[in-house]
Amino acid sequence: MKTFLSVLVGLPVVLGGVNKGNVGKLPALGWNSWNAYGCNITEEKFMSAAQKIVDLGLKVIVLTSSSYTTVLTILPTAGYEYVNIDDCWSVRGPGGRDNTTGRIVVDTTKFPSGIDGLARKVHALGLKIGIYSSAGTHTCAGYPASLGKEDIDAKTWAEWGIDYLKYDNCNYPRIQADECKYCQELNITTRPCDRGFCPTGFDFSKTKTVERFNRMRDALDRVERPMVFSLCQWGEANVATWGNGTGQSWRTTTDITPTWRIVRYIANRNTFTLYSTNFWGHSDADMLEVGNGGLTPAEERTHFALWAGMKSPLLMGTDLAKLTQGSVEILKNSFLLAFNQDNSTGEPAVPYKWGTNPDWTFNDTHPAEYWSGGSRMGTFVFLVNVHDGVETKRLDFGAVPQLKGKGSVWQLFDVWSGLDKGCFDSGVDVEVAPHDTAVFVVTGSCADGTEVFKGGKLMQPDRDSIVVPIPPATVGGGRDGEENSGQD
Repeated sequence: MKTFLSVLVGLPVVLGGVNKGNVGKLPALGWNSWNAYGCNITEEKFMSAAQKIVDLGLKVIVLTSSSYTTVLTILPTAGYEYVNIDDCWSVRGPGGRDNTTGRIVVDTTKFPSGIDGLARKVHALGLKIGIYSSAGTHTCAGYPASLGKEDIDAKTWAEWGIDYLKYDNCNYPRIQADECKYCQELNITTRPCDRGFCPTGFDFSKTKTVERFNRMRDALDRVERPMVFSLCQWGEANVATWGNGTGQSWRTTTDITPTWRIVRYIANRNTFTLYSTNFWGHSDADMLEVGNGGLTPAEERTHFALWAGMKSPLLMGTDLAKLTQGSVEILKNSFLLAFNQDNSTGEPAVPYKWGTNPDWTFNDTHPAEYWSGGSRMGTFVFLVNVHDGVETKRLDFGAVPQLKGKGSVWQLFDVWSGLDKGCFDSGVDVEVAPHDTAVFVVTGSCADGTEVFKGGKLMQPDRDSIVVPIPPATVGGGRDGEENSGQD
């Protein structure tokens, strides 16, 4: 049986190593201003967001499930730490750069303390701060950008105390355009694209896109202050094959919106770039839309679960003061954050079965529905319902790559409720609500004397019940004759 990564392993890819200051080993967690405010930003809004991260308990999150005490001592804490300024922070038009120093001029109407003053306030809360620019002459909103000014801008940001750079792909000169465009469908499914797209096998490492982004990489390397370098080039130039040689994360698609259609679209497309994600480099599925309206609670759970499972950076993009308690609980899910931030396993969760479509189908409306990934907590399994009605998904232990060949009896913990759902032999059916995702941690911790259910059904959203378990057996003598120790 072919696994997802084994099929893609032949693709050329640059993998990163340890970065200056050890930044970027794990996906970034934080908040970004764009989805909430666009250009309507002020220093006050950033300080409000920073304070809310602290007040809502988002800064430090620990595993709280009383039923999963066996891992409490081995999991590191995780928390949202970056407060990131997006576009529109400088003076627009004439006067956007100082005539003497060449530095970008901060709009002090929006930021009366300056960016350096804001940085000191954010740092005083134990958080970090990010800035925004573009690999062009102007940003996407028409403000001064950094093409040709990389060294002075990197030096300026380092002096201000910046910890993170989001680097966009807008407004570069035509002479800096690539000779052809990347077509993901062509490279994944061999479907033809319109004229002007690069052929299969094209070497994107030689493109002008790579050159433009590498110029900022090199400028950041020349300053002493370490910064996360986040590439925002929308998946162009087949960035998954070279992004980790340039930055610590790289956007893989166009911009997200708070719609179910876009969540499915991004999940599908990001799926086919995950071979490049590991420690020190991550495919970026774009900012989180949890709390922005437009998504149902079920859709918010699916959105967050897949982004966390794919080990995308998790950057909240909403007015934190308006978050519902339900959205806060999704963003603080300690199991999913622990998976995303696991410092012992760098690989993301990947599909092991597509579901509606044949395996390896590139489909923006019906992405893969069965995912799994290893962690030191156990194996995470994600069952996604992309349909408009209730679906029963079969969690077949023998089909999960991390469990295959290691026995038939496993214990399940429900990630959303934190409850121990019991021990099951061979698998279990899970009834999943429309657009929702059931997530379980599967472990081998069934103790002797524990009831083992053969069959039955669980429900998502969790109703704290097992429906019609038939018939229970008892653990003893291990799984298929193996000793009942933990997962190998």
